[in-house]
Amino acid sequence: MEFAQLLFYFFSGLIVISALVVLFTPNVLYAAFSLIFTFLGVAAVYVLAGADFIAITQIIVYVGGILVLMVFGLMLTNKIDGRAVVTRNHNVFFGVIAGALMLLVLLLSISTVNFMGLDWVQSALHGGEVVRLSTIQAIGILMMSRYILPFELAGILLLIALIGSAFIAKQQAD
Repeated sequence: MEFAQLLFYFFSGLIVISALVVLFTPNVLYAAFSLIFTFLGVAAVYVLAGADFIAITQIIVYVGGILVLMVFGLMLTNKIDGRAVVTRNHNVFFGVIAGALMLLVLLLSISTVNFMGLDWVQSALHGGEVVRLSTIQAIGILMMSRYILPFELAGILLLIALIGSAFIAKQQAD
């Protein structure tokens, strides 16, 4: 077994175990910290798959932004009325049914796909090895040349949303 396969199994196990902790822990703060490990494990799998831009985006957006905000919010509101905030697992049965159905759909999808018919698999089989290049430089050049207008419009839209949310929060505070 290769080192990359061992890393994949390690990070897959980390994802599954930390996701199970998120599901079954009654403490919301512990669930948020476990979610950090889940997101980092997913980013590591992206790196192993050669999708470095998606891995960096995963870390910046989810771990760096959303999850840190959740942790700070939980740390500030961890005790309401002197009691710790905990969750209760009310719909475990429906969660198990939904998870089993999703697993069935994924297994059926994977079993029907012809992976050997993919172009990049055929070129790797006939032409030798697949050369892994970083996609960040190519995406950066395209973002700053061909797709500069949508990139700038998305930035302006996010700025408007930020200003609007600050305005609404200020009105509700007054």
